[in-house]
Amino acid sequence: MASSDPAQKPHAVCVPYPAQGHITPMLKVAKLLHAGGFHVTFVLTEFNYARLLRSRGQAVFDACPGFDFTAIPDGLPPSDPDATQDIPALCRSTMTTCLPHLNAILARLNGPASGVPPVTCVLCDGVMSFAYDAAREIGVPCAGLWTASACGFMAYNHYKQLVEDGLVPLKDEAQLTDGYLDTVVDGVPGLCDGFQLRDFPNFIRTTDRDDILLNFLIRESGRMSLPDAVIINSFDDLEKPALDAMRAILPPVYTLGPLLLHVRRLVPAGSPLDVGVRSNLWKEQDGLIEWLDARPPRSVVYVNYGSITVMTNEQMLEFAWGLANSGYPFLWNVRPDLVKGDAAVLPPEFQAAIEGRGLLTTWCPQEVVIEHEAVGVFLTHSGWNSTLESLCAGVPMLSWPFFAEQQTNCRYKRTEWGVGMEIGGEVRRAEVAAMIREAMEGEKGEEMRHRAAEWKQKAALATLPGGPSETNLDGLIHVLQGKTGQAGKNKVPFGLRNMKVIFQLEICNRGGARTVLQDELIPAMKGHLVPLLDAQMAQVTALRRDFKLALSIGCNRIMIQSDCLDVMTTMYDGGQS
Repeated sequence: MASSDPAQKPHAVCVPYPAQGHITPMLKVAKLLHAGGFHVTFVLTEFNYARLLRSRGQAVFDACPGFDFTAIPDGLPPSDPDATQDIPALCRSTMTTCLPHLNAILARLNGPASGVPPVTCVLCDGVMSFAYDAAREIGVPCAGLWTASACGFMAYNHYKQLVEDGLVPLKDEAQLTDGYLDTVVDGVPGLCDGFQLRDFPNFIRTTDRDDILLNFLIRESGRMSLPDAVIINSFDDLEKPALDAMRAILPPVYTLGPLLLHVRRLVPAGSPLDVGVRSNLWKEQDGLIEWLDARPPRSVVYVNYGSITVMTNEQMLEFAWGLANSGYPFLWNVRPDLVKGDAAVLPPEFQAAIEGRGLLTTWCPQEVVIEHEAVGVFLTHSGWNSTLESLCAGVPMLSWPFFAEQQTNCRYKRTEWGVGMEIGGEVRRAEVAAMIREAMEGEKGEEMRHRAAEWKQKAALATLPGGPSETNLDGLIHVLQGKTGQAGKNKVPFGLRNMKVIFQLEICNRGGARTVLQDELIPAMKGHLVPLLDAQMAQVTALRRDFKLALSIGCNRIMIQSDCLDVMTTMYDGGQS
């Protein structure tokens, strides 16, 4: 627990990627830290700061003492305030323009007139890695929050290999439909057997080697080796193989999930931190819970495609008539920007057909809706937040993946977790209606409900007092306070991903005597960390930074200083691959 003296409190600066699905989990982590005694500064882009002000009012920024919001420019021209910004442009801009603005905020917060404790750590989204550099500049620990699934990370992490193997980019657009995406890619660390190209995050579906999103994810997944800790909104029972694979190549990985349940347990219900500090960028519609209250248990289809998915008007009509023809009541979240380049408008005959059993909204409190006993199935884009929220509620899913690692999540829901079915990319109303009926009343639906109930129980166990999520939060806080966390006790996170290196160690005491570990040649296998004995690990600091600096100036013999030991490494066959 942190100090109760405001001047002595640790101060975490949190930097989410500027999209709804990334802001939400970062805000939950920030709440956990604040509940643990941290002062928090939450950094939004000016665009999203204005959107949050519009949807929640000034009260959201003033709700909780010691939880501040600030903003930086995103480098983009003005755009529709009711829509997510263009993702490729946003990725390019955050990568190239945001670092100086974050540096300025950190300098201001550390200035004598700031009125807040000095910044002691930085947390950033895993695709906002410029913040690692900002943290290093002021000498504080940093952590990266991977907001997607662990299986999604390992799939992104394999992008570079797919390019080297000539599988990506596509030779031509015909490969999108000629069966090429059914190609099985064997041996991807941490991923399930039979993983196909179509199961990888969809940024590989390009014919352009210079595609911004393909290269952005290669870069940012690679830089996940740089922070002092990695945070992920998952739990080991759900994604153990992928999490183990992450732990083999990254700094200590802390599973804090499901964050929804973790925050609910540690943040007092009804407190300013609970009810005042919220992240929805669209204004929530009233009356939804009352509408659900009037429906029988497990009778409603809940439909929400998240904050980024867009579709054609034809696809929207097919979904609409599929819902209408299923015969079940439904609650459908229809964002103003859901249809590409046009307003989402449905014909009068559809409105007449669903009268009394269909409710269309613009935005809703999903965590509350999905837990309502009236909800029987969730028709979703398979974003990670939505997937976890559905698992926590024990609700099976119908998936129409659109973007990023949603394809990966969809694959796992179908074949590994047993909680989902997939609707084909070419939406057909008959297929939609048939799948809804199967999920609500068929044998497959019953099986999915049973598996979803099992995952609900396992998710709850992960976040119990003394459980793995709480233990990992304690370990993370140790790292963020500059201490050695338990998860990193026997590992030095050199950040050696994609290097071909072997180390020989010499241990030097203060008297100058040296002991060469003649029988302890320790391989830094490609993509792995270097394990050391506890005695060799005592308070070794700044290893990754010093190693990176030494490589950059061509050194092949590196001395690392610590409080009680010197660790000398001699590198053979070195260099980046």
